[in-house]
Amino acid sequence: MNLIWATRGRTWGFRFLETGGHADPLPAYEAAFAGAGDAPRVCHRAGGAVAVRFPDPQGRRDAAGRVIPHEFVVTGDLAARVHTVEEGLAIVWPLVADRYAEIWDRDE
Repeated sequence: MNLIWATRGRTWGFRFLETGGHADPLPAYEAAFAGAGDAPRVCHRAGGAVAVRFPDPQGRRDAAGRVIPHEFVVTGDLAARVHTVEEGLAIVWPLVADRYAEIWDRDE
C-alpha cells in the first residue's frame, strides 16, 4: 500500500500503523509534512507525496480527552486522487477505518 499512517489510540501514543514499505517511515513522513503547518486539517502536496491530516471521523478521543489525529502520507496513484482533506477522508479513510476501529482502544 502506498500509504504511511501515523496516529494515536485511546491509551497508546503516536505510532506508525502503516509504513508505506519503508523500514523507517519517519524521514518520508517528515519530508511530506515539512511546511504543512500544524492545523488539525491539512492537505499538503510535497513532490510526489500528499500529506493529509484530519481528526478522527468518529470523534474518538484518547484517555486524556485529546482528539485523535490521523496523519497520512500517500504516494503513487492514490496521491494523484487526493487534493483536499475531504478527498483524503473519502478516499484514504475507508482503507483503514475498520482496522482502526479494532485497535484504537487496545492497551498494546
